[in-house]
Amino acid sequence: MSKVKIANVRLSFPSIWKMAEYNGQTLNKYEATFLIAKDDPQAKVIQDAVKAAGLETLGKEWSKAKLCIIDGDSKDYDGYADHWALKASTKKRPLLIDRDKSVLAEEDDVLYAGCYVNASISIYAFSNNYGKFVMAQLNGIQFSKAGDSFGGDGGNAMDDFDDEGEATSPSAFDEPAPF
Repeated sequence: MSKVKIANVRLSFPSIWKMAEYNGQTLNKYEATFLIAKDDPQAKVIQDAVKAAGLETLGKEWSKAKLCIIDGDSKDYDGYADHWALKASTKKRPLLIDRDKSVLAEEDDVLYAGCYVNASISIYAFSNNYGKFVMAQLNGIQFSKAGDSFGGDGGNAMDDFDDEGEATSPSAFDEPAPF
């Protein structure tokens, strides 16, 4: 297993606060996808780690394995064009921290699809009755900087309303029930 750190990559499809689901069924794992620009030197580091893990465990057959990294141009998702998409998962909740290494909670709203993060992953290969695989284990995610949210967040609801003047006390609407 080869541990790799990637820096300043976009976070996509994060299921990091609760286990991922597919068609209403839990997958019993946490997961996230990281978008790495094709011209980023980190992309080659990841590809080399995938190849090395595959060769070490699967031999020449590694080239037929299902890989944890795909060409983002093959997907029609926000931000995927001209990027590699690296999917990593883990059965135990990953470490989720802020820039200062303080632990994050979901209600902090810091980690979201579209923000930039640093991530620690481990690349490994295996085969079973379902096939051959070179996968990435998700060890942890650190917030790096804000980015445009993928899929839009609906904007700020406050911008949907005009200022209607003076506030009215809720008691002005409270009348006794006509019983």
